[in-house]
Order: sequence, then C-alpha cells, then structure tokens
Amino acid sequence: MNKIKIAHVLHSVGGVDVYVRFVLDNIDNNKFCSVILHGKHDTIHPFLDKDKEPVKTYKTSIVRDISFIEDFKAIFEIYKILKKERPDIIHAHSAKGGIMGRVVGRLLNIKVIHTPHAFSYLSAETKIKRKIFLLLEIFFSKGNGLLLATSNSELNRGLNEVKYNPKKAFHINNSINPINSVPNLSIPRTWPKEYICTVGRPSYQKNIELMIEILGKINEFRDVHLVIMGVGPVSYRLSNVQDLIKKKNLGEKITLINWTNRDNILNIINDSKFYISTARYEGLPYSIIESLALSKPCLVSNCDGNVDLINDGFNGFVVSDENIDTFVEKALYLLSDEKALKQFSNNAFTSFNEDYNITKNILKFEEFYKEHATYN
Repeated sequence: MNKIKIAHVLHSVGGVDVYVRFVLDNIDNNKFCSVILHGKHDTIHPFLDKDKEPVKTYKTSIVRDISFIEDFKAIFEIYKILKKERPDIIHAHSAKGGIMGRVVGRLLNIKVIHTPHAFSYLSAETKIKRKIFLLLEIFFSKGNGLLLATSNSELNRGLNEVKYNPKKAFHINNSINPINSVPNLSIPRTWPKEYICTVGRPSYQKNIELMIEILGKINEFRDVHLVIMGVGPVSYRLSNVQDLIKKKNLGEKITLINWTNRDNILNIINDSKFYISTARYEGLPYSIIESLALSKPCLVSNCDGNVDLINDGFNGFVVSDENIDTFVEKALYLLSDEKALKQFSNNAFTSFNEDYNITKNILKFEEFYKEHATYN
C-alpha cells in the first residue's frame, strides 16, 4: 500500500511547532510520510519522524507578520514545492500557514486541512482589526478546506463565527507524550522553594499584567513567588510588565526567565505548587497539558482552550471576567489546603491520560488523514 503523503505548511514557532513535532514523532511511518514547509528564520531544530530519521524539509519565505512581498514569495515557493511533491493532503497551520496552504491547495486541487491554533481575529486589539481578520477567516473557510480544531472551543468558534460548514469541521485535542521522567534543571535556580508558575511571553494574549495584579493581592495574605517562563524577543509588552512589577514593588516576588528549553520548563512546572494562566484566548495550550501530565492543578482564566482543559473544581479552577478577588481566593485555597491540593493533582493526571495523551490520540489523526486524503 502506498503511503499517504502529508505536507505541513507552517511558521514553526511556539505551540504550532510543538504540535507538528508530536504528530511526526507518533504517526505510523509504514502508512504515512510527511513533508515540512516552514520559514527560513523560525526554527533551527530538524524535524524527525517516529524512527528519529530526518523528515524532508523545505525552508520558505513564511514570516510571522504581514509582509506583502515576503507573503507573495512564500506562496509562489510553496506552490512550486507542492506541485513537485504532490502530497495527498496539505495540513496548514495558524493564520499565515492557513492562508498560504489554502491558496496553493485551490491552485493544485489538493484538499487542505486548516488548524488555526487560535483564530487570528482573537489577537486583534481593536474592533476594526478583529472584523478584518474575521472576514479573512470567513473568506478562506470556503472551498475545499477542512477545519481541524485543537479544542472543542476552537471548533465552536469555527462553526459559529467563522461559519464553517458543519460537515467540514472537526477537532482533535492537542496532545503530548506521557512525561515519564522529569529532566534536571540546566539553568541556575534563583527563586525560592515555594512558587507558582506560568509559561507565556508578555503580550496581549497572555495578559501577564493581570497576573501581576493577582500576585500582588495574594502576597497581602501569603508570601508567594511567581516564575514567568517564555520572556523572549517577541515579548512586545515586556516593558509594560517590568514597569508594573516595579510599581507594585514585586521585584523580589517575580522571576522572569527568557526562552529556555522544554526540559527546564517541565522541571519548573513539576516543582511548582500549581500553574496559573490569565490568557485572553488560547488554542489548547501545551503548557497546561504538560501541567496536567505532571499532576499539577491549574488556576486559569475563562477563555477558549483553558476551559477545555480545566474542569472547575476538579483539576483546578476557572475564573471568569478577570476577577482578581476570585483568582486570589482560589490561589490561597490551593496554597493552604494540602489535602485538597493532592486530590486536584490526582485529578489533573487523570484528565491528561484520558483526553490529551498522544499515544491514544494519534490514532484519531491517522484515521482523519486517511479519510480525507486526495490520493494523487
């Protein structure tokens, strides 16, 4: 039997990069083969398959931000590559990869799967931008494309706001491998033994400013430290965050860690009391999935992705309307009641194993690819 060829089109950063690598690391090499098309300047790490062999990879002009020159070049490059490769299906990721993949898919008459990893219009900070981005999503949702959402919340947005045909909209949860051992920390530990943590660059999406406000209130009742991982070059609100930390006199209570490897992130989450997220929107965040896999309860905002992962009162708490007082109340409960914390921790791992374990969910990916492949 011929293998089904899947072409992944993406700007390979963050959760998008993680998603593709977990699929490659688990999909059956006897039934599927993959081709990767990504940006020239996004990742330096090779893509490997289940047998740890290199996956055929092409570097293109895909960039994160809108650039008409680079975007046109990228579409032309992707078209030439896929015309030669003739994949059975294109899996296009995020907004930029999604548009380019669907344009080329129409030109070559190849079915396209689009995974938004959080729809682009959710990132817009003004109503006008949100409307423009939403209209673009609606326009490109038509044609021969399918939606493969990362969560049920993302699927519902695809159906209700982006107006996907229900017959062309599906979801498979973001998933990871079980974490059987926790790596050693390879960076200096400069924070105290008791702390809470989060992963997220200072940005509109992650809403770190709210988290700092919450920490300030918590420390009125109990001495708690916060470790923020993922502060990197695209942290365009970093100065706002630093100014707020100084204003709230929390410099001794917060550790900002620049981009670090996944081993360090897992180590820091594993040793924390619990994980916290104040995000305005998500796809299905890997950092929370990793927290559940490490038996860590999570205190999260009520947004897409977070509400799919956290069952309020079972494996953590979900707080609506950015309510600082409720965040503080739930945080103090988790910090003070060891028996409850242990039960939440057990429930967290149960949640991971039932719904977000890729050794189980990869079968859903394989069936989905098989069902929708064009078979060139």
